[in-house]
Amino acid sequence: MSDKDIGKKLARRFAVHNGHDFSLSACPTRAAEAFGLDKKTGKQLLKARVRELTRLQALLYANNTWSVLVVLQALDAGGKDGVIKHVMSGVNPQGVSVTSFKQPGPVELAHGYLWREHLAAPSAGRIGIFNRSHYEEVLVTRVHPELLDHECLPPTLRKQDSFWENRYQDISHFEQYMARQGTIVLKFFLHLSKEEQRQRFLRRIDHRSRNWKFSPADIHERQYWDDYQRAYEDAIRRTAHPDAPWFVVPADQKWFERLVVIEVMIDALEKLHLRMPASDPAMEAEMKKARQKLLAEAPDNRQGALH
Repeated sequence: MSDKDIGKKLARRFAVHNGHDFSLSACPTRAAEAFGLDKKTGKQLLKARVRELTRLQALLYANNTWSVLVVLQALDAGGKDGVIKHVMSGVNPQGVSVTSFKQPGPVELAHGYLWREHLAAPSAGRIGIFNRSHYEEVLVTRVHPELLDHECLPPTLRKQDSFWENRYQDISHFEQYMARQGTIVLKFFLHLSKEEQRQRFLRRIDHRSRNWKFSPADIHERQYWDDYQRAYEDAIRRTAHPDAPWFVVPADQKWFERLVVIEVMIDALEKLHLRMPASDPAMEAEMKKARQKLLAEAPDNRQGALH
C-alpha cells in the first residue's frame, strides 16, 4: 500500500458524518497496528505530509476564498498542543490563527456562548484552530451544570426540558452557516484511554521539565471520566453532520494521532482542487512594465545576467 493510499484510509477511517448510531465505546484509542504502521515509519510519513500541507495551505492563502476551521477537543493530556505544534510546523504563520478557549470571563459570560467563536472564526484564505471550543458548553457544563449559574441566562430558559437539545441544534446551525460561507469545518475528538491519561499525568509529575503542565484540577476532573465519556458521545451523536464531520482520533499513540489529523486536513484541502490564481491581462501588463524598469536600473555588468 502506497503512502498516499494509507493517507486516504487514515483521513476517512475515523470520520463520523452522521451520529445517529454513534457509540464512543466502539471507537479505538490505538489503531496504528491495524494500518501496518510503526512509530519510525509514522514519523517519517508525518514529515512528508507536513510538506504537502504547507503546499496546500499556500494555495488556500493565495486564493483567499475558502477557509478551514479545525476544532480540537480532548480530555486532559489528550495531546491538543502537540497536534498543533507538529501538524502545523511547516505552514506560513500569516495564514494560521490558534485560539485557546479558556474559562470565559465577565464580558464573555454576558454574551451568548457562541459569541467569542464568531469573533475567532478564520477569515477567507486562513486556517483557524480552536484549542477547545464552543463544545465546552455541552461538555464541561453538562458534567458540571452548576457552571451555568455564572452565565447570564434567564432561569425559565435553563429549566426547559429541551435546554441541551437546543444547544446541540444551535451548534449545528452555527457550523452549517460557516460551511455555507466557505469554511471547511473539521472537528477532532482526540480519544484517549483512561490508562494512557494516568501514565501521562505521572510523567508530568515525575519529570521536572513537564511539571508546568500539571494541574491539580486535572486529577479532580479525572473522577468524572464516565460522565465526560457520555457527554462526548452525546455531543458527537447530535452534531456530526456532512458539513461539519467529527473525527474520533485514536490518541494513545501521539505520532499516530498527529498523522491522522494532518491526513484529514490534506484530504479536505485536496477536495477543493485549488490552483494558484491566474493574473489578469492588466496585471500581466503591469508586471511587464515593472520588469523592464527594474532591468533598466541594473548595473551594466549584471544586466545580462537577469535575462
